[in-house]
Amino acid sequence: MKKMYLIVLCSCVLLSCRTRKAAVNSQGAYFQNIIKFQQDLNAEFKNPKESPLDSIDLKNFKTLAFFQIDPSYRIKARLVKNKNPQVFEMATSTQRKPKYTKYGDVYFKIHDTICHLEIYQNQALLKDPKYKDYLFAPFGDRTNGNSTYAGGRYLDLRLPKQPNYIILDFNKAYNPYCAYSHRYSCPLIPYTNILPVYIKAGVKRFHNL
Repeated sequence: MKKMYLIVLCSCVLLSCRTRKAAVNSQGAYFQNIIKFQQDLNAEFKNPKESPLDSIDLKNFKTLAFFQIDPSYRIKARLVKNKNPQVFEMATSTQRKPKYTKYGDVYFKIHDTICHLEIYQNQALLKDPKYKDYLFAPFGDRTNGNSTYAGGRYLDLRLPKQPNYIILDFNKAYNPYCAYSHRYSCPLIPYTNILPVYIKAGVKRFHNL
């Protein structure tokens, strides 16, 4: 009986160790994914052909400033798809009026606060096979104007694999190009997408020179 107990105990310990190892590996892979996102974004900003920076800023640019990676800001949100999407012209920082449809509404919780965002689909990108599954979530939060850009930030999304859920990863939140230069025309954050919480994840307001 004692021998059997020891066998069961050892099996439980081994299973627990394997579970913890899998969790650690999963978290490590997640961190590497976000680090790659940051590295790719920095590479874009350093490339004169792609960078939104004005020439004087590009010359001295080293890296964007990021919040610490926080897996709690990767959220599985409930998606309510828009059953009757209508094309509309989205307001921007200039007279440009790109055409979008509202793809749906997402509901989620951050810091025990229920939040809501509208997500959109760019009609021009539907013609590009590379971006035909692209979705767009502009948002504001309580960090805007302090640690993040006053005009809010963006999230790029893809059409979800599950019909009723979508992943929002605020560690991949980034600034519109208008945060770096007045040469650009950027979609404005809709009032409905101003979150009543602090999103301390993604790109910060300033970059490091």
